[in-house]
Amino acid sequence: MSTDHRLLEKELSWLAFNERVLQEAMDKSVPLIERVRFLGIFSSNQDEFFKVRVADVKRRVMIDADQGRTNGAASLLRAIQQKVIKLSNTVDDVYKELIVTLARQNIFLLNENQLSPEQEAWVKHYFETEARAYISPIILRPGIDPIRFLKDECTYLCVGMSKGEEHNYALLEIPTDVLPRFVALPPVKTRRKKSILIMDNVLRLCLNDIFAGFFEYDDIRAYAFKMTRDAEYDVSDQFDQSLLEKMSDGLKQRLTALPVRFVHDREMPPDMVQTLVRKLKIHGHDAVMYGGRYHNFKDFIGFPNVGRKHLVNPPLPALHCREFRDSPSSFDAIRRRDILLYFPYHSFSHVTEFIRQASFDPAVTSIKMNVYRVASLSRIMYSLMDAANNGKQVTVVIELRARFDEAANIEWAKILTEAGIIVEFGVPSLKVHSKLCLVSRREGERLVQYAHIGTGNFNEKTANIYTDFSLLTCHPEITGEVAQVFNFIKHPYKRVKFNHLLVSPINARGQLYSMIDNELANARQGLPAKIILKLNNLVDHGLISRLYAAGQAGVKIDMIIRGMCSLVTGVPGLSDNIRAISIVDRYLEHPRVLVFHNNGQPRVFISSADWMTRNLDFRVEVSTPILDPELSMRILDILNIQLSDTTKARVLDAEQTNRYVDRGNKRKIRSQTAIYDYLKALEG
Repeated sequence: MSTDHRLLEKELSWLAFNERVLQEAMDKSVPLIERVRFLGIFSSNQDEFFKVRVADVKRRVMIDADQGRTNGAASLLRAIQQKVIKLSNTVDDVYKELIVTLARQNIFLLNENQLSPEQEAWVKHYFETEARAYISPIILRPGIDPIRFLKDECTYLCVGMSKGEEHNYALLEIPTDVLPRFVALPPVKTRRKKSILIMDNVLRLCLNDIFAGFFEYDDIRAYAFKMTRDAEYDVSDQFDQSLLEKMSDGLKQRLTALPVRFVHDREMPPDMVQTLVRKLKIHGHDAVMYGGRYHNFKDFIGFPNVGRKHLVNPPLPALHCREFRDSPSSFDAIRRRDILLYFPYHSFSHVTEFIRQASFDPAVTSIKMNVYRVASLSRIMYSLMDAANNGKQVTVVIELRARFDEAANIEWAKILTEAGIIVEFGVPSLKVHSKLCLVSRREGERLVQYAHIGTGNFNEKTANIYTDFSLLTCHPEITGEVAQVFNFIKHPYKRVKFNHLLVSPINARGQLYSMIDNELANARQGLPAKIILKLNNLVDHGLISRLYAAGQAGVKIDMIIRGMCSLVTGVPGLSDNIRAISIVDRYLEHPRVLVFHNNGQPRVFISSADWMTRNLDFRVEVSTPILDPELSMRILDILNIQLSDTTKARVLDAEQTNRYVDRGNKRKIRSQTAIYDYLKALEG
């Protein structure tokens, strides 16, 4: 907990979230291959945590040291490192258990010493014909600076070659960008047994094939390691550079940033560890950790199922929305009524089809869209280019500072510009994180606008694994304000007013305070008062203080928080009326939903914004009210299903124990499955 006893440190809360992900890898009720993949998700999350959050804490430690402060960030960093070490040890134990469990299903994850002579010959041939061309050792001689070229996303082997007192070290990158991390071996004797060799072990087996003839050695061994860089970078203020050039320069800084974490095989010899620590300029604030034989478990996200179907989750076929299904065009469907989609339960093809139809519909005159993250082969982007080719005015606001998607967005900006699309880069001091699309269509004598407002990105890939809401509407008061958001992004110096949308940084914080205070006032008058929040992160101190005050006044507050939650629940006299759960399951819970009871006339919003200071004050975010009473009730039903989860819900408490909700005598409810059944019944 932070120095303020009423707040949990957000970084420790985040680690508690990732521990919930690791729980899924430990849960024997989860299909076996999915458990292996959760190890990958945990590892990928942990990498990003170090790149962003730990790097930020380390900068704070250095600032504190410069200013003579000894507590604060330094003690937080120690707590983070202790928790990370504990989680890393758990990962090693879980991995060992999964190896044994896979073997019971006739899936054998082998190392290079466990191969039969036939398998060893096959692997040697595979290396010769498929892998050798991608192996380029880097010899760690004086003057070689590995910081200049080592990559965050890669796993490396450090190879030690010794002859007498002479030692040589070399680095091998595991080439998983061009080759699979998991190599399926041909069956031996029976096809029932499936054998898999990790690419790391292909290289270990073939070390002599790589180095013999170039070095003399009596002993040669390889040990895995990886490093994580600080993901922060500075954007140049030179006036003669375009924003694209500045962002490109900033990304180059990230590529050469100093490491914030160095993880190595616990069997790595001490002299090799010291050589790498020295070469990587690791200092006291950096996390030097040891672990098992393998690193970059993130590749395990794609672990193949070579066994039976029951080893993975049964498919839940995406549902098709009745309104779209029964209408000749997307515009006819939306004109009849507002449409609410919930991915991945609903098919994301409804959104891509909406944009595709707009690209060639003769009545459509213009399309505007915000882009934060899109798929690498985005059908939506190609439809926007088709629209430009059809003579429509297309404007795309691309957020070049979308973390870890900067390079992809820079490339999309160039491609769209070449296609004749107006590309804008938003507000210099604000990230544009809203999920908006606005289509203008000539219908008779009127220009009718159709809007998409969502909680998630226009990304076909993540829409299959992230849960998110999308509202499609032609309600003029909503679409008119969506148009104002685009105008604000283009002309941020002009005053704008919003009566329906909550728009950061213009009116969102003030409106949220007002709605919380309204519930507080109702509670004090003895009226029913309740708030339901579904968020990824709740760490903004101002909003947390307001929630504490509301809870103390008698407002019942139910929260579903996937990730960080700095609010402390269940503290007598402070948060007795506040309950928080977190749900981790086959889909990543991503939508933001706000419900205020409003004395029996609920105000329901879907939002692109988490309750973090950055989202409220330093980003362009949009929350929209759900005006259709039937759709509002649908969202309330979905939230109530999640609040009733007795299978995948964990309690968020002050101790961050991640204990599962106590089912007692209640029936077993797995909310993601129950929501699918609920929506399937609605769609017929």
